[in-house]
Amino acid sequence: MAAEGARVRFPMERYTVMGFVEVLGKIPAHYQLLRILEGEFREGRYDLLVVIDYPGFHIRLAEAARRHGVKVLYYIAPQVWAWRPGRARRLAAAVDRLAVVLPFEAEFFAGHGIEAEYVGHPLLDRPPPPSRAAGRATLAIPARARVLGLFPGSRNQEIDRLWVPFRDAARRLLVEGACDTVVVAGTEDGSYPGAGDFRLNRGSPEAVFAAADAALAKSGTTTLEAALADVPMVVAYRLSPLSSWLARRLMTVPWISLVNLVAGRPVVEELLQRDVSAEALARRVAPLMDPDDPGTLAQREGLRLVRERLGGAGAARRVAGIAGELLG
Repeated sequence: MAAEGARVRFPMERYTVMGFVEVLGKIPAHYQLLRILEGEFREGRYDLLVVIDYPGFHIRLAEAARRHGVKVLYYIAPQVWAWRPGRARRLAAAVDRLAVVLPFEAEFFAGHGIEAEYVGHPLLDRPPPPSRAAGRATLAIPARARVLGLFPGSRNQEIDRLWVPFRDAARRLLVEGACDTVVVAGTEDGSYPGAGDFRLNRGSPEAVFAAADAALAKSGTTTLEAALADVPMVVAYRLSPLSSWLARRLMTVPWISLVNLVAGRPVVEELLQRDVSAEALARRVAPLMDPDDPGTLAQREGLRLVRERLGGAGAARRVAGIAGELLG
C-alpha cells in the first residue's frame, strides 16, 4: 500500500504479536490507537473503512466506524469459524460488506446471517512462480539435488519457536542421506543460528518454493503458498503453553493448516507444541523427499484439490469493485 502512495500513519508492526497471552502487553497501545481513529471518524474524515484480518482490533474499529456513519468493508474475514462462531453476530452488526478468501467461508457466514462474497485468494494475484529450473538456478542448486525447504515463519516469535527443531530435523536428513541440500526461506532480520551449510534465502520465498522437493512449513498462509507450488509438506506450529491451552479449548475446527481446511480432509500432517521435535519432523518429511512414495503421491493429489478450490486470480480487482460500490 505504501508503494501505491498510501500514507502509513501507524505501522502495525508495532502492534502485532502472535498468541492469546502475548497480546496482553499490546492492549494499551491498541486502545490508544482506537481512541485516535474514533475521534477522526467522529470528525467525518473518512467515507469508507477497509479493514483486513486482525479481528481482535478491527472488529472494534469497525464498530466505531459504524457508530459515526462510516461504511465498512471487511476483507479477509476473521476466522471466527475456527475460534468463536458466536462472534459472527457481532461481525454482522459491524460491517456493510464482507469479502472472504477461502471457499468455505461464504457458506459459513451465510449461515450466520452475513452476506459474504468469495473473492478468491490474493495469493493467486501474484505473478506466476518461477519454474523449478529457474528457482534452482537462482539459488545455485544442482538440477538433480534432493532439496528440503524450511519455512519457519515471518514473525520473530514463530522463528524463535520453530527454527531449532526445523534446523535439527534438516541436519538429520542430511546425515541420513535423505536429502542433499537444505534451503531456508528467511526474513531480512530473522536469526537462524547454526544454519551451517544451509542455503539461507532472505526475502521473497518464491525461489525456495520452486526449488524444494518437500518442506517443513509453519502453519498459516505459507501452507497455501506451498500448495500452489505443489510442494509436499509437514506443517508445524508452536504457541506459548498458556496460549496453547486456551487455543485447544476455543478451536472449533479439526485442523490448523489452511490446506486441510480448504480440502476438507487431512492432506498434510500437522505437528503441534511438544510434538514439534526434530525426530518427529524428520521421520514424517523424509518419505516426501521421494516423488514416487505413495504418501507423496497422495499428498500431491490433495494439493491439486486445494488449487482447484482456490480458483483463479482477481481477488484485488473484486475487492476494489466492492469498495467502489460502497463509495458510490
